[in-house]
Amino acid sequence: MFYLILGLVIFLGTHSVSIFAREWRDSMVQKLGPRGWKVLYSVISLAGFILLVHGYGIARQDPTVLYNPPFWTRHVTALLMLPVFPLLLASQFPTRIGIAAKHPMLAATKIWAFAHLLSNGTLADVILFGAFLAWAVIDRISTGKRPATRTSAKQPGKFNDLIAIVGGLLLYVVFAGWAHLKLFGVMPIVHGG
Repeated sequence: MFYLILGLVIFLGTHSVSIFAREWRDSMVQKLGPRGWKVLYSVISLAGFILLVHGYGIARQDPTVLYNPPFWTRHVTALLMLPVFPLLLASQFPTRIGIAAKHPMLAATKIWAFAHLLSNGTLADVILFGAFLAWAVIDRISTGKRPATRTSAKQPGKFNDLIAIVGGLLLYVVFAGWAHLKLFGVMPIVHGG
């Protein structure tokens, strides 16, 4: 559990610098330059991500069960996950979806975390998904309190929303049907129960 928690602290900590230490972040960008800051930020984030994935894998080998979700919650999770990949894609380029969601990546993170808390009840699951859910809620609240940043003046392209939706749903199918099992050893959609 140590590596999972350490990884979460590092990963979510780096992603929280703008929430809790905006002035320090800005001074580091001045000192290192935008590229230097992005490199440092990325290296630390990647180290945290590797630690949390490793720690989660270790914790799953000897799980502490906090609650046993009913089987049907897997179907609710699968349904809730449908908008996640389109929202993630919509965060990468100008879309009307992104404008409507305001912060599509945070919306995707909140849905992903909440959906997984519904169908997973081990201590490691609650720590992992609960931490991401709490972070995304705090980050979304803090965006309204931060000084406005320059946003892209680009208007959503004619097909950008279609690309986000179709591409996101294709990613969902690949992830639900193959990648989730390969990466995490769990088939998310299981029939029966």
